[in-house]
Amino acid sequence: MAQIAAMAETTDIITFGCRLNAAESETMRGLAAGAGIADAVVINTCAVTNEAVRSARQRIRRTKRERPDARIIVTGCAAQTEPDAFASMPEVAAVLGNQEKLDAAQWTELARDAPVFEDGDIIRVNDIMSARDTAGHMIDGYGDRARAFLQIQNGCDHRCTFCIIPYGRGNSRSAPIVQVIEQAKKLVDAGHRELVLTGVDITSWGADLEASPRLGALVAAILDQVPDLYRLRLSSIDGAEIDDELFERMAGDERVAPHLHLSLQSGDNMILKRMKRRHSREDAISLCDRIRARRPAVAFGADIIAGFPTETEEMFQNSLDIVDEAGLSWLHVFPFSPRQGTPAARMPQLPRSEVKARAARLRAKGEAAETALLESLIGRTEDAILESGGRARLGNFAVFRIAAPGRVGDVVSVRITGHSDGVLTGAPVGATA
Repeated sequence: MAQIAAMAETTDIITFGCRLNAAESETMRGLAAGAGIADAVVINTCAVTNEAVRSARQRIRRTKRERPDARIIVTGCAAQTEPDAFASMPEVAAVLGNQEKLDAAQWTELARDAPVFEDGDIIRVNDIMSARDTAGHMIDGYGDRARAFLQIQNGCDHRCTFCIIPYGRGNSRSAPIVQVIEQAKKLVDAGHRELVLTGVDITSWGADLEASPRLGALVAAILDQVPDLYRLRLSSIDGAEIDDELFERMAGDERVAPHLHLSLQSGDNMILKRMKRRHSREDAISLCDRIRARRPAVAFGADIIAGFPTETEEMFQNSLDIVDEAGLSWLHVFPFSPRQGTPAARMPQLPRSEVKARAARLRAKGEAAETALLESLIGRTEDAILESGGRARLGNFAVFRIAAPGRVGDVVSVRITGHSDGVLTGAPVGATA
């Protein structure tokens, strides 16, 4: 789903894809404003599936129809992996790679009256594998949002057979711990009660730094050195990379949100091997059981791909079954999308109709699991952080509909009496912070 954030009076940024892209859009907002960019639309693309790329192209065409005088600047992972394809679109004024979109000099050049770069080209996309910069890009804040994204890492050293993202993001590189703590304090001082650690593969954080610290050390440092932070949330994590200190903090520290999203991808061991994942279905189930034994209120989510090449009905059933066996409540379901240049695209493919049908079955399973979680919360009193739009969010990621006045970021105690359309209902019982 695309998100729109205002950048300047006549300039917008449209973000597709992950939280990392959302975080980088905020950086670009500052860079574009500093350069004096006006009357432009920046489209920050995603490349995770063919559908994501198609959606970006559709949005480019629609945006040009709606704002014919605006310059359209395309960036993000799809722009990094397919720069010529986007540059060939008549609607596009410039294409920036994932390194270039965070370079102030590029935005300064784009602020010129000329429609293209100074050398006459409209593409600025470097070899992403040459990127050596650390992940951190300082952001003053995210306006009046309760949550803020804290980028700690970029890129990925793994080569899962289905994934194009390493070719859009480059190899893994980590932000130094001092820089992360500085940014965390800055965001909390700006009023954000919850920080979400983001990156491409955040559990690989630290491997490229001196002494190779692990993510658990970073999480501990944030919690210990930023005492005013109310809640720390982890974005998608790789269960195979969880170190002991990270496990202890997730299981035992109440300031870590009781919500973990696993990069699972399949519930079948043979498919996991063909994906070149580094965990088994038994590993995933055991991890959830061990954390739940220490912290019963935790809710688990997972990414699962439906219809991976060679997946039989029996293999797919294992993905359906793991929802119950691991106790998953929030599913991100992806129908398999063959991305050119990946090994999985050369494997025997399933009929698209079967891929779509399996994705629909998996989504239905996920919706039932989500409903079961919401049902289990009825009668409970929970703390939630007020967000905009009459919403408050629990630590387990469930959303509560709230009509009571309050400031975004306030922590309120709510009594849950029901749910409707995937949102909890009830009444506030008082502010807690």
